[in-house]
Amino acid sequence: MKLVRKLTLTLVLAITAILAVHGYIEIRREIEHYETDMREDQRIIGRVLRPALTSVWRSQGEARALALLDYADAGLRRVGIRWVWLDAPEGDPHRPRLGLSRLEAVARGQELSLIDDAGDASGRLYTYVPVAPGTEGDRVGAIELSESLAPERGYIRASVVNELMTATAMVVVAGAIALVAGIRLVGRPMGKLVEQARRVGSGDLSSRLTIPARDEIGELAAEMNVMCDRLAKALEQLRHADRLATVGKLASGVAHELGTPLNVVSGRAKMIASGEVSDEGIVDNARVIVQQSERMTKIIRGLLDFARRRPPQTAPHDLREIARHTLALLQPLAEKRGAALTLGGEDVPLLAEVDVGQLQQVVTNLVVNGIQAMPRGGNVTVDVRRAQARPPADHGGVEGAYLRLDVQDEGEGIRPEHIPDVFEPFFTTKEIGEGTGLGLSVAYGIVKEHGGWIEVESELGKGSRFSIYLPQGKRECLAGS
Repeated sequence: MKLVRKLTLTLVLAITAILAVHGYIEIRREIEHYETDMREDQRIIGRVLRPALTSVWRSQGEARALALLDYADAGLRRVGIRWVWLDAPEGDPHRPRLGLSRLEAVARGQELSLIDDAGDASGRLYTYVPVAPGTEGDRVGAIELSESLAPERGYIRASVVNELMTATAMVVVAGAIALVAGIRLVGRPMGKLVEQARRVGSGDLSSRLTIPARDEIGELAAEMNVMCDRLAKALEQLRHADRLATVGKLASGVAHELGTPLNVVSGRAKMIASGEVSDEGIVDNARVIVQQSERMTKIIRGLLDFARRRPPQTAPHDLREIARHTLALLQPLAEKRGAALTLGGEDVPLLAEVDVGQLQQVVTNLVVNGIQAMPRGGNVTVDVRRAQARPPADHGGVEGAYLRLDVQDEGEGIRPEHIPDVFEPFFTTKEIGEGTGLGLSVAYGIVKEHGGWIEVESELGKGSRFSIYLPQGKRECLAGS
């Protein structure tokens, strides 16, 4: 969901920035409109009063004219009206509230509007409308109109609050919509893609993604499914290649194993052909030939079954029987290398849902590695038993009952710095020609596909132990319960 959060945050920040700019422009425009309206109102009032003031001043005198302004001032609540002389000295009640230096335009007969923040915390807007009464020589006066900007500030604050509330609501709604849409359209599909990538990385190529979206994510899911199909085919080819490489290693031992029964068959056949035996001896020799032929057939069939490429077919099988059959197949190779093979553990059937050929390949790889790890000979023990175990973190799951198959040798051991890499493809510490570096990687993938995992323990000079953990078969679980 990190991508969804980033997209949502980006969208929220973009909307916030747009609304902030829009709000600022709107507030500035509101301020300008408000102040423009105030100036126009004050100038209209001044222009209306000017002719009346001039007329009264000339006909009835200054006092009546100023009384007219006082009456107008009393009738307007928000706008203050007073008469000012532009040349009034300091302390004169008719002196303008703004400095005379700022009213030069008024002295030239121009209307003027100014904002002053000195005498009022909210500020006041002053408008001066020049008036020439015509009675005091060249002396110039003006109608001073003033209005507090406090209502404007309150209006602006209300506008700002309204803009903030509107913007907040829009950001929250847009963010919620983006988050929900992002989770449904991006987050969940991407989560499925990540999980699928992890499964592929751990060797599980059986699961497939179902993302109906007709967009780039849907195309990526479809391509990932195609990739899994191709990787599964490539993995099967890799396993088959590894199996053939193991068969090559077994060839010399099998040839030696076939040599004895072939010599027996050849000798008995020669005895029959030469007539050295009686009729009863012929029957005995024929029976021996049949027995030895069946023995050779069994050896060859086991080798062919092991080397034959076929799709995985899981069914309940006895792990001890698989281990026993595998050790029998590897016995000639072990004898040639001076190694002894031993089957230990519980002498009872231990059932697991496995593909016999694939699991036999796993056991073969581990036993052959054990034999090769003992150049001076030694003992390789295969132990099958029930065990209580907790899956590793990358596998997942809770502690429970599993079937454990150990392959332990008395070889040279594995260096501690090499243990984390032993299941990596093409990693090997063997001499050139001794191994391809694929055996343990293939074994790890097979066990992973069977719902299990492999652990390794090793000590230099004392040997190594590879432990395979597999889920119990249904009948095994019922028997255990």
